[in-house]
Amino acid sequence: MTVRAIRLFGDPVLKSRASEIIDVDEGVRALVRDLVETVELPGRAGVAAPQIGVGLRAFSYNVDGEIGYILNPVLVEVSGEPQLTGEGCLSVPGLWHDVMRYPHAKVVGIDLDGNELVLEGEGLMAQALQHETDHLDGMLYLDRLDKERRRVALREVRESDWF
Repeated sequence: MTVRAIRLFGDPVLKSRASEIIDVDEGVRALVRDLVETVELPGRAGVAAPQIGVGLRAFSYNVDGEIGYILNPVLVEVSGEPQLTGEGCLSVPGLWHDVMRYPHAKVVGIDLDGNELVLEGEGLMAQALQHETDHLDGMLYLDRLDKERRRVALREVRESDWF
């Protein structure tokens, strides 16, 4: 089992847009195995490839007992009235802030065989789909906070024992 270390706030890979996966080769297959094994740990709803130091468009999820992955996901639909939702991030440990998220989300990508894969959900799944696709675009959930909340969050980061 390969559980990869999570990159933390301040690591440049977290602020860079991930590259599209062109060829599903053994390296991508190994990445998916690592993403899935890394997300299986308790308390993890999703892990994006940049969070384990890989700048490719892939993430794994672990929501309501369902574990999976998607390659080259594109957020194609969000719906419902956006609402403040409590959120944290493995790359910003110990922080929890309210972020505006849609209650429904849908992403489309591919699986390891190149077949279209559609992930869709409400609640925590919708939140995870939005959060993980943000990671692939070089965005942390802190970037979605309003100015005052972001100021508070960044102060918490500076005062944390891991930064």
